[in-house]
Amino acid sequence: MKKEFVVIGLGRFGGSICRALSDQDMEVMAIDKDEDRVNEYATIASHAVVADTTDEATLKSLGIRNFDHVIVAIGDDIQSSILTTLMLKEIGVNNITVKAQNDYHEKVLRKIGADHVVHPERDMGKRIAHNIISNSVLDYLELSDEHSIVEIAANNHLLSGKSLIDLDVRARYGLNIVAIKRGNDIIVSPQANEVIHHEDILIVIGADTDINRFEKKAMSS
Repeated sequence: MKKEFVVIGLGRFGGSICRALSDQDMEVMAIDKDEDRVNEYATIASHAVVADTTDEATLKSLGIRNFDHVIVAIGDDIQSSILTTLMLKEIGVNNITVKAQNDYHEKVLRKIGADHVVHPERDMGKRIAHNIISNSVLDYLELSDEHSIVEIAANNHLLSGKSLIDLDVRARYGLNIVAIKRGNDIIVSPQANEVIHHEDILIVIGADTDINRFEKKAMSS
């Protein structure tokens, strides 16, 4: 069965989530107080509704508790974001992801029961910083406050031509190479004797401090 989503707030972040879910052929209800924004997504989302989501009666009338996942992507109005999240919990929504503006906002959201809190601007900033600091780091995704997963290009002699046994990144850096992208192929859970080719992309998981040490070594070689 298709999953059903609600996206509340159709700014840049909410709008991009709405488009991405619709592109994956998911059922999406798009909600915003701004009629022009709602009209923009009328042909993209399954349903597009003008509504004030801080009003409990409105949320109930839209049947939102029956959806699998609600994404609260309200922009700068922190009060509306918090009230909407509170109302969603009150009516029994099981899975709520909320965009936070800052750490204080996140703290409040977690207190009132948000299941997932995201900081898209901050997280994207970290990803871009990693990408521009190192030519080797192609992508970066934070898994927790202390752990991440990165894509590292094997474009120097430290990596290319070596087997995973030779590199022994688990013993030396405390990292795990969980997959290797090679052209259009991906090798999941590569064997220890797998030799890394020039321009392979290593998908590495581990603690941020260990990843940083490995990045510096990769850059210096």
